[in-house]
Amino acid sequence: MPKLKLEIVTAERSVFSGEVDSLTAPAHGGEIGVLPNHAPFLTMIDSGEIHVVNDKEESFMVVSGGFLEVMKNKVTILADTVERLEEIDQERAQAALLKAQEKLSSKDSDIDLEKILASIRKSQIRLNLVKKRRKKTS
Repeated sequence: MPKLKLEIVTAERSVFSGEVDSLTAPAHGGEIGVLPNHAPFLTMIDSGEIHVVNDKEESFMVVSGGFLEVMKNKVTILADTVERLEEIDQERAQAALLKAQEKLSSKDSDIDLEKILASIRKSQIRLNLVKKRRKKTS
């Protein structure tokens, strides 16, 4: 069976580069799955979980926005931020969530509501991925 060439990069680093059997990602209109010989397209991606399968091995990452392009069995994800499951510090994610929730509940008129809500969403996604996936792999 043919494979997909997958490249996941941020402004700071290359997160993943290799061949995979399939992947799912949080596209702007909903989750999208990509298999070999997929039709070419370009889409925005939202914050969420990237799921990669290669030779029956699964890997998981958290992404917080960017773009996904499919072209000739090559998938390129240009992401704002990406963390592999094993890179997520559960305590730090919990602390970030609590801090953002405290800011949200404060009476301060100078808060950036959009930024705080994005921080809460990202922390929740990170925590959900850790809780859901680390149980299965441990």
